[in-house]
Amino acid sequence: MAYSTMWVAVPSVIQWLLCYRTIQTRYAYRSSFMYQPLADVRILDCTRLLPYHYCTQLLGDLGAEIIKVEEPIVGDYGRWGDASRSYESPAYLLANRNKKSLKLNLKHENGKAIFKKLVPDYDVIIESFRPGVMDRLGLGYEVIKEIKADIIYCSTNGFGQTGPLRDKPGHDLNYLAVSGILGLTGQHTGRPVVPGALFSDLAGGGLFTAFAILSALMGKANSDPKDNGGQYIDVCQADVMASFNLLGVAEHIAAQKGKKPRPVDLRGGSIVYNTYITKDGRFMSLGCNEEKFWRNFLEATDRMDLMEFHLSDYREGDQGTEAVKTLMASKTQQEWLDLLKDVDTCVMPVLDTGQMLEDEQLRERGVVTYMDDPDRGRLVQLGFPAKFSDQLDTMRSPSPTFGQHTDEILGDLGYDENARAQLKEDGVI
Repeated sequence: MAYSTMWVAVPSVIQWLLCYRTIQTRYAYRSSFMYQPLADVRILDCTRLLPYHYCTQLLGDLGAEIIKVEEPIVGDYGRWGDASRSYESPAYLLANRNKKSLKLNLKHENGKAIFKKLVPDYDVIIESFRPGVMDRLGLGYEVIKEIKADIIYCSTNGFGQTGPLRDKPGHDLNYLAVSGILGLTGQHTGRPVVPGALFSDLAGGGLFTAFAILSALMGKANSDPKDNGGQYIDVCQADVMASFNLLGVAEHIAAQKGKKPRPVDLRGGSIVYNTYITKDGRFMSLGCNEEKFWRNFLEATDRMDLMEFHLSDYREGDQGTEAVKTLMASKTQQEWLDLLKDVDTCVMPVLDTGQMLEDEQLRERGVVTYMDDPDRGRLVQLGFPAKFSDQLDTMRSPSPTFGQHTDEILGDLGYDENARAQLKEDGVI
């Protein structure tokens, strides 16, 4: 499956936005040591679960202040590793650094009052409830913009705020299904294949929601002085995945015209774009779409007799397919790495997660890194996946414990110890 192509365009646009954004002094911050392009941005995060953990962590890594607003009994249930809440989820610890946690019951009138009291000091509100929930709580966009006209208010979920599916629940697999992407998989299995990563969650709910918020911040900074720059944003994972199905749509259009969209099948239907088992039972990925890369690979293996199969289909039992399978199974994964180390060709090992965490390239790039937590010890972290000429200050604080900053935040609002104790007794915090 050619899912890697999904990640190319959006990150590059975000990098452009952020580079341009540094010209605007309102949201730019520089020190001689670390770079925080969103240092003056403050975000009230009313979301739950991994897609939106990832979204606000990206913004937090860029310097934004993130306040996780959590229901005071269970909180964001994405933080727990089991139903009894006996331990923190490792995924939570990987996706919530640089945030603060505030216990606040938005169903309680005093909780709503506190939330509204916070609003004037914040630039962005993000929520991930089903459509209408925030309105029923009296905290929807129309109410909030009366408190702060230039607020950027983002609603993000599975199917969006409009359309016949707006009230339907769903998960990553469901959004991939309705986007047509899942239907493109499974050519060799007879049924669609469940991906090994949560593409819709992380790209749709996470990355693209962050991209939309950044765009609104940029628009606000560049807006006409007569315009307050406020914005309501509606993002949904199904929409994002449908937009990622560009090649699938192109193929459909080509087929309607009786044409082939491209010479190489990128979903396992071509010999040169596939995975193969090695002598030691591991796998290698072959991506030699271009003739030069296929030629270089064959020259390195002394198998130029296979050159004719460059654009051949992958079919079990066919001469070309079986010959390449036999070739790839003749060496261990490490032997292939050693042989092709200096060869200009597109052949890479299929790593498991343990191998990925030890990968020299990813460690050098800072994608695999660590953070010291005074309470939890040394934590594995996945770094911000873009590099700037000034080093980002992405490891400022570990994921917050449940309600860790409640006293601090309410204290700043003027609630003393006695008032906070009463709020706790009343079930507000």
